[in-house]
Amino acid sequence: MNDLFSALCLVAVLEGLFLFAAPSAWKRMAAQLLELPSAALRRMGVLVLVVGLAALWWSRH
Repeated sequence: MNDLFSALCLVAVLEGLFLFAAPSAWKRMAAQLLELPSAALRRMGVLVLVVGLAALWWSRH
């Protein structure tokens, strides 16, 4: 449970860092994401999910 909380905190830190360092780029990226079809977002989401799970597995073993 402690690892999960730490991971969520790290996500918040990274999101905040991106918003702090490059708010204009973040806005442009968000606008581009709104224009993508849902199927493309799902494919990107599953790709990020698989890569994240693989990296987590690799780092733990």
